[in-house]
Amino acid sequence: MGSMFRSEEVALVQLFLPTAAAYTCVSQLGELGLVEFRDLNASVSAFQRRFVTDVRRCEELEKIFTFLQEEVRRAGLVLPRPEGVVPAPPPRDLLRIQEETDRLAQELRDVRGNQQTLRAQLHQLQLHSAVLGQSHVPPLAATDIEGSSEWTPLLQAPGGPHQDLRVNFVAGAVEPHKAAALERLLWRACRGFLIASFRETEQQLEDPVTGEPATWMTFLISYWGEQIGQKIRKITDCFHCHVFPFAEQEEARRGALQQLQQQSHELLEVLGETERFLSQVLGRVQRLLPPWQVQIRKMMAVYLALNQCSVSATHKCLIAEAWCAARDLPTLQQALQDSSSEAGVSAVVHRIACQDMPPTLIRTNRFTASFQGIVDAYGVGRYQEVNPAPYTIITFPFLFAVMFGDVGHGLLMFLFALAMVLVENRPAVKTAKNEIWRTFFGGRYLLLLMGLFSVYTGFIYNECFSRATVIFHSGWNVTAMANLSDWSDAFLAQHPLLALDPNVTGVFRGPYPFGIDPVWSLAVNHLSFLNSFKMKMSVILGVIHMAFGVVLGVFNHLHFAQPYRLLLETLPELVFLLALFGYLVFLIVYKWLCVTAASAASAPSILIHFINMFLFSRSPTNRPLFHGQEVVQSVLVVLALAMVPVLLLGTPLFLCRQHRRHSRKRLAGRQPDEDQTGLLDSPDTTVASWGSDEEKAGCPGDHKEAEFVLSEVFMHQAIHTIEFCLGCISNTASYLRLWALSLAHAQLSEVLWAMVMREGLSMGRKMGVAAVVLVPIFAAFAVLTVAILLVMEGLSAFLHALRLHWVEFQNKFYSGTGYKLSPFTFAMEEE
Repeated sequence: MGSMFRSEEVALVQLFLPTAAAYTCVSQLGELGLVEFRDLNASVSAFQRRFVTDVRRCEELEKIFTFLQEEVRRAGLVLPRPEGVVPAPPPRDLLRIQEETDRLAQELRDVRGNQQTLRAQLHQLQLHSAVLGQSHVPPLAATDIEGSSEWTPLLQAPGGPHQDLRVNFVAGAVEPHKAAALERLLWRACRGFLIASFRETEQQLEDPVTGEPATWMTFLISYWGEQIGQKIRKITDCFHCHVFPFAEQEEARRGALQQLQQQSHELLEVLGETERFLSQVLGRVQRLLPPWQVQIRKMMAVYLALNQCSVSATHKCLIAEAWCAARDLPTLQQALQDSSSEAGVSAVVHRIACQDMPPTLIRTNRFTASFQGIVDAYGVGRYQEVNPAPYTIITFPFLFAVMFGDVGHGLLMFLFALAMVLVENRPAVKTAKNEIWRTFFGGRYLLLLMGLFSVYTGFIYNECFSRATVIFHSGWNVTAMANLSDWSDAFLAQHPLLALDPNVTGVFRGPYPFGIDPVWSLAVNHLSFLNSFKMKMSVILGVIHMAFGVVLGVFNHLHFAQPYRLLLETLPELVFLLALFGYLVFLIVYKWLCVTAASAASAPSILIHFINMFLFSRSPTNRPLFHGQEVVQSVLVVLALAMVPVLLLGTPLFLCRQHRRHSRKRLAGRQPDEDQTGLLDSPDTTVASWGSDEEKAGCPGDHKEAEFVLSEVFMHQAIHTIEFCLGCISNTASYLRLWALSLAHAQLSEVLWAMVMREGLSMGRKMGVAAVVLVPIFAAFAVLTVAILLVMEGLSAFLHALRLHWVEFQNKFYSGTGYKLSPFTFAMEEE
């Protein structure tokens, strides 16, 4: 947890990897996930790098893997997850994996092609059998039976002009949605010189492409004349009909049908053997493909990392630069020595200096990850900047609970989060694909604390589903008020509302032990009392939260060796904030402690005093809270205003003076000799001892001196001063959202109870069927409670608490202008 308060120390290291062991070393670093490589070949095109050929081979293999994976899914199978940790294969295994993959893919293509061919042949046989098996009425038989005169022109007497014509047949099958159009076009094109019979197949046939059962329309067309036949064939070709031979004799058709059935049976046996062989091939794919996918992904990641390295002048080693946590350097050195031991030359780790800002590394666990995510969503912190996440663990759920305070609602949220925490190790829960569920599951510990704190503030507000609970005895005594007052029957009849006077002896026996006294839930001025309480509580919490943020900036100034900012920035900010709004908090607390019930009627208004403080005036009707209040207020306002020029001009003038002093020192220390001057001006004298390899991989900003521009510094400080001074006013007012959201939540709970549960309970008494009526009433109350008060109100309170942390709290000390350390790791490839 030490690194939670500030990011870890990150060092820039230079790795000298022997060419023979470079792949093994980088592979081992990928397994450990310790370093983030820097691209030393940024100016080189991706197609001109050293290992581009290997990367392309891996990409080609991934394309084949995609084909195999689609074939497995097409067969309705699931690829299992690889067992254990699959290491990156050595480079020599790439050829073996490629050969086996090509052989498997070719086998699968051949078997799949044979299967498709056999299915198409079987489909043709089945269609042909269906055509021959359909009971189409022969046209000539129909002519003999009907004996109608309309058939007479087609059957000429012997010796006529058509005595050589004979009846021909065209039989086949067509898709059902094309049958009507085909029949209509045949009739119109052939002018009625044909007889067509269309029938639907009795059984559905499996489509050879999609595998889904489909119905077909068989047809039998009888015609006279060769020209009519040519037209019919052209039309059936245009409709993509399946045309089959159709014998004129019944016996020939029966023989052909039996032969087709026998061929179909033989084809089914061959198709079954083909499918069994296909299942064997797919089984091998299922067994081999998952580890191959992981291996090739790791191999490609290694080669992409090697492409970021530069080559030494002697071409005997690769030079890499990487960011690594300082505490992981011994582990890094040991891993490289173990990986390069077989090559005979050990890899070397060399820590180098660099002026570039290192990346930010903050290690988290399953509990702190969600809170760190809230902070990182605003912006990743600068290197070794104070991290707000440890404090957010407490302040975020608490501010949420101030707006969401209810024992019942908080308990429901707590139990929901607790259920997710208890099942967090189940594989089915971790691998769930639902995006909403993954969002809730990722923030389960955040929800757990939000619910727990909501229960706590619910006890303070004394609200459980908007109902007050009596845990301790009330501090108010109605009996004493009734005994010591003149409450007669006539007085009670004229006054439906009675007031409890705390000045009467025995009426107010002392404050409630914890939270709000339940007697306030019966009072008509309940809302006015809670408004005053929650408004002042919001101001107090806001000022404390902002002051804490300013104090955290002290640790940044001390860590970055900027002690002048303590006097020129932090101290003026604290004085400005506390002199104005800290004094407001003092007035609130002082009035709570010093104003008694006897003097409550003449108690002064804090708001009027605060306004008069800025106007340097007094109100004759608003008496002071303490002696000398006007003098104290005037001094505090003058002191706060005096801090503005200090905050505006202090830092720019100090930096300008410091810059001039350093410039004079540099001018006084210069020597006339140009060679000596270059050596003295170098910020790092060890550069002269570097070899060619180190110079090639050095940081580009190592020899650049930061330029001081007074106007830019002054402008930046002016913006900061205006933002802070105006922000103190607006941010304090922004914390009043705690009061507003808390009031809205309480009122929504009250309305839901009054319009649903209270109506249901009263309806049950009248009808005498309370048990039956309360079931749907309670169901509606539960659904509305979850949908409106837990989900919608919870989301609203969450967003407002998020804004209070990002804008009002973190901008006092947190810049969020850094970038994360993204180590080279195989964890994503294994997923």
